[in-house]
Amino acid sequence: MPDADIFASLPGTGPCLAPRLLAAFSEDRSRFSSAQEIQNYAGLSPVTERSGNKERIHWQCSTFIRQTFVEWSAKSVHQSYWAGLYYEKQQARSKAYQAAVRALAFKWARIVFKCWQTKMPYNEARYLKALKERNSSLLIA
Repeated sequence: MPDADIFASLPGTGPCLAPRLLAAFSEDRSRFSSAQEIQNYAGLSPVTERSGNKERIHWQCSTFIRQTFVEWSAKSVHQSYWAGLYYEKQQARSKAYQAAVRALAFKWARIVFKCWQTKMPYNEARYLKALKERNSSLLIA
């Protein structure tokens, strides 16, 4: 598939998780118009439904897709410098393992969405350079 290189470029995806992520995104670029839509679809962020005077907040997703993002994010901690730092900072804030990995998956979803929209494989060096240029607190000890 044409987008296979994008998902294979992600640290830690390997031969099992890259195809699962590709299936989650699909080849149809009109399927998701924002990173938040993929985050909601994957169950990485809450969905708010409003009807009249009622409001309901819930987690709506395919558990298989959520599991894919969470498993991959956990693997990326060992293969991506910034992901490892982000995970460590979450742990330092006393986040439970699952919460820390889900928070990382939330960040990854935005990055992957951008790669998918631009049809550009992920490049760790480029991302680290962007973090440095923005003076990201992630890179500050």
